[in-house]
Amino acid sequence: MSSLAEHFHTDWAALTVNDWIGLIVTVVVSILMVVAYVYVFHPANREYLETRKYIPLDDEDRFETEEKK
Repeated sequence: MSSLAEHFHTDWAALTVNDWIGLIVTVVVSILMVVAYVYVFHPANREYLETRKYIPLDDEDRFETEEKK
């Protein structure tokens, strides 16, 4: 079991600035993804999200002028 612990050992003092930035970005993005998945797949949000599922495809309303209405 000690070889497994040695395999996952991290020398935190040896991390560079780029390593820390990458670590922080990875952790933040992972947390945001979990929050997004929980929000999207929560049953209480189903109706709210279903009514807005075609918003990215509904761009014709923006280009209508008063003459066309």
